Amino acid sequence: MTFLPTIPPLAQALTERSYTEPTPVQAAVLADAAIDRDLLVSAQTGSGKTVAYGLSIARNLLGDTDRFERNASKPLALIVAPTRELGLQVQRELAWLYQYTGARIVSCVGGMDPRREQRELGSGAHIVVGTPGRLCDHLRRRHLDVSKLQAVVLDEADEMLDLGFREDLEFILKETPDTRRTVLFSATLPRGIVALARQYQKDAFRIEVEGREGGHADIEYRAVRIAARDAEHAAVNVLRYFESPGAMVFCNTRNTVRHLQAALLERGFSVVALSGELTQNERTHALQALRDGHARVCVATDVAARGIDLPNIGLVIHADLPNDPETLQHRSGRTGRAGRKGVSVLLVPPARRRRAEAMLAQTGIEAMWGTAPQAEEIRKLDHQRMLEGPLFTEESSEDDLTLARTMLAERSPEEIAAALARLYRARLPAPEDIADPGPGSGRSRDDRGERREARNARGNDGQTGTETRKTKPEFRPFAAEGSVWFRLSVGRRKNAEARWLLPMICRRGDIGKQDIGAIRIYGNHSEFEISSEAAERFSNNLKRPDQEEAIRIEALPGGPQGEAPFEKPADKPEGHGKAYKGKARWNDKPGHKPRQKFHGEAPPAGPQGESPFEKPADKFASHGKARKGKAHWNDKPGHKPRQKFYDEAHAAGPHGEASFEKPADKTAGHGKAHKGKAYWNDKPRHKPRQKSHGEAAGDGVPTSATMPGLDKKRPHKHKPADAGRPRRDHAAPFAKPTFGKKPKKKKNRG
Repeated sequence: MTFLPTIPPLAQALTERSYTEPTPVQAAVLADAAIDRDLLVSAQTGSGKTVAYGLSIARNLLGDTDRFERNASKPLALIVAPTRELGLQVQRELAWLYQYTGARIVSCVGGMDPRREQRELGSGAHIVVGTPGRLCDHLRRRHLDVSKLQAVVLDEADEMLDLGFREDLEFILKETPDTRRTVLFSATLPRGIVALARQYQKDAFRIEVEGREGGHADIEYRAVRIAARDAEHAAVNVLRYFESPGAMVFCNTRNTVRHLQAALLERGFSVVALSGELTQNERTHALQALRDGHARVCVATDVAARGIDLPNIGLVIHADLPNDPETLQHRSGRTGRAGRKGVSVLLVPPARRRRAEAMLAQTGIEAMWGTAPQAEEIRKLDHQRMLEGPLFTEESSEDDLTLARTMLAERSPEEIAAALARLYRARLPAPEDIADPGPGSGRSRDDRGERREARNARGNDGQTGTETRKTKPEFRPFAAEGSVWFRLSVGRRKNAEARWLLPMICRRGDIGKQDIGAIRIYGNHSEFEISSEAAERFSNNLKRPDQEEAIRIEALPGGPQGEAPFEKPADKPEGHGKAYKGKARWNDKPGHKPRQKFHGEAPPAGPQGESPFEKPADKFASHGKARKGKAHWNDKPGHKPRQKFYDEAHAAGPHGEASFEKPADKTAGHGKAHKGKAYWNDKPRHKPRQKSHGEAAGDGVPTSATMPGLDKKRPHKHKPADAGRPRRDHAAPFAKPTFGKKPKKKKNRG
C-alpha cells in the first residue's frame, strides 16, 4: 500500500519526506472500515501517529477540494496534546503535511504569550493545536469559537488523564458540536480511557496496533548491574560505549537532573537539561539545541518522555528506574522511531533488581543482563573508531598533504602518530572504572526457588544444616594480621547505630563486612577497625565524592582513643559535703553547688553581724515556742525569718503599731489567743483577717449600728454560672426562657 490514493497536496508532501509506505497505524486509520468514523486507536509511541490522524481527518476538513479557503474564519479541527513540547511538535508535523493546502495552524499551549495566541485566533485558523488548560482558558474567555469544528483529536489521552486533565477534556468535548468526529489516540487503553470514549464517542471503531515483535522490534533492551553509588559513572561509560549522535538520560527528580547534568558537563559532554522547573523559553532552546546537533545528550524527567520526537536519538538510559511499566515504554519510545534502531539501557542497583525484572515481565520485554562497559573496552572501541572514522576515510586535500610532508620532514612518523592519538583522545570524555557487584547481588525467581528448596532440605537433614552454618562468614579478630582504626564524626548523640554504620562504611570504602572488626560508638564520635589488608584500599576510596560527605572519616594512627572522661573539680571549698570517691557522677561539673552546703555548714567565727541561722532573741508567747532542731529547707543565707521583723520592731523604740502586734483589747467570742507556730500568712505589713472583723470603735464590739450592712446576707462567691437565670416553667417545656429584667407587677388602683 502507498500514500498515493490520498489527497494530492498531502501525497506531494509525503513524497518529499521520503514516505513511501505507511506504518501499521497509518494503514489502519486509512482503511475503508475507519473512514468517517470515530476512532479509538492504541499504538506505541514512535509509530507515526501524528501523520496518521493528520491523514485521517484531511477529508473531513477539505471536503471535495484540495485547498482550504484563503480567509480562515473559525477552526475546523482541534488537536489536544498533554504537554507544551508535544503540542509544538504536532504543530510542526502538521505544518509540513498541510503545507500545500494553504492551511493556517495555530498553537495554544501553556507558557506562551496568551495575547499573541488571542490575536492569531482572531485572525482566523483552520487547525488549532493546544494543551487542555490553555484551550479551556480561551474557551471561557470566548477567544476560541468551536461552533464549526469538524474533528477533535485527543493525542496521548492516557497521559492527559494521568496528569489530571479529565475535567478539562470533558469541558472541551461538551463545548464542541455533537456532529464532530472524535479521534482518540493512546499508547495504552486503561479503564478511564474506555469510559471516556464510551461517553463522548459514537460507535467508535477500535484499532489496536502492535509492532512486529510486540511493539519492541526496533529497540534493544539491556539491563546493567551496578552498585548504587556508581550510577553516575555507569551513565558516563554507557554514553561513551555506544557513542550515539543523540541520547536521552531519564531521572525521576529535578534534583537528580541538575546533578547529573553538571557531572556530564564537567566531564566534557555536550548536554542540556529538560525538566518542569525550566521556563518555556529554556525548554524550547534545549530541544532546538538537540535538533541542531549543538547538544548530544539530554538529561530529562518524565515530562519529556511523552511524544517528544527528536532526531537521531539512538540511545535511552534509565539512570533511575521508572515507576511503572507504562513509563518504561514511553521513555524507551524516544528511540527506535520510524523504523530506526535504538538501544534502551536500564541501570539496575542490587536493591531494585526484582522490581526491574517485574516491569520487564509485565511489558513482555526480554532484556539482556550484563555489567557496565569497562574502561578498557571503551579504549579499544576508541582506537577502532579513530581508524574507521572520517579522520582516515575522508579524502585529503592538497593543503593537508603539504602539511603532512612538512611534518614528516621535521618529526618522525611515531611522534606524529602519537600526537594525533593524543588530540583524538583529548576531545573524548575519560571513561570511569566501575566495579561489578556480581550476578548474586539480585536473585531471580528461579534463584529464590532453589534457595527455598535448599532450606527445606536442610530442615529435613540436620547434618546438612550444620555444615552450611559453618560456612557462613563470621567475625574474625585482626590481632594476628594487624588492623587500622578509623574515626567517624557521629556518635550516640546523633543516633548512631552499628546497623546503619556498617553498610555505610562498606559503601564508602568499597569493602566487605568481613574486613570490618569492632565498632565502638561513643557520645560524639565512633571508632571502627579495618583489617590491614583492606586498609589502604579503604583509605583511597574515601577520597571519592559521596552523598554522605558530611560524615567525616579519618584514620587513627595511634589506635583507638575512646571517649575522654569527665574531670572532677580540682579543689572544693569547705562545706560542700564529704569528698566523693569513685567514678564521676553526671552532675560533677565545676561551679555546681551541692545542696548539702546549707545543711551542714557552721556559722563562721568572729564578729560577723547577725548570722543567717541565728534565732530571734526574744519571742512573744503568742507566736509559739522557739523551735529547736535542724534547720528548715528554707533556711538559706540571706533569708530573713519571719520573727526578725517582729523583734526589730520592739527593740528599736516606739515606732507606732508593730506589724505583728496583737490588738490591745479583744472581746470575748473573737477566738482565743493563738499559741504555737507562726501562721503561713504571718508576714510584715500583713493585716490578719481578725483585725478587720473584730476591731470596732468604742467598746470594740461591732454592731449593725457601728458597721452598716453587718446583718445583711453576704453574697455567695461560688454560685453556678446559671444561678441568675429564671427557672423554666414545666407547664410549657418548649417555651423560650426570658432573660433580662423581670416585668413590674401592675398595682391595683382604686
